[in-house]
Amino acid sequence: MNLSENFTLLELTHSQEATRAGLDNIPTTEHIKSLNLLCANILQPLRDLVNRPIVISSGYRSINLNRLIGGSVLSQHTTGQAADFTIPGLSVEEIIATIRALNLPVDQCINEFDQWVHISYRHNRGQYLAARKKDGNIIYKLSGD
Repeated sequence: MNLSENFTLLELTHSQEATRAGLDNIPTTEHIKSLNLLCANILQPLRDLVNRPIVISSGYRSINLNRLIGGSVLSQHTTGQAADFTIPGLSVEEIIATIRALNLPVDQCINEFDQWVHISYRHNRGQYLAARKKDGNIIYKLSGD
């Protein structure tokens, strides 16, 4: 099932961790609607501009999968409103600069440890954050322009 021109439901729900643990990671109709909105408003416009594949490392996560991987109980992944991704050939900083330049209606855009981008679409808070580890904890700080 296509969520947009370049994104499928399978790539936004696939999880090696769920497969290893024997967990279902099947979204509800409401989750699929949220994934459609995420693709239509954020991922597809970004893909169209950069004209490169966007590699999704995490999209929708069931509550059980999110718990298994130690995700936040408030994670927007569990509602189908978030995805983690990279774009081959672009750094995390370049990806975020492109998202800012496009003025996409992001809820949160997080530089996750300079390794991948977490993006969400719902409340459209326009928050740009950076995640870092300190003393074994993950600390989120607002990122500058």
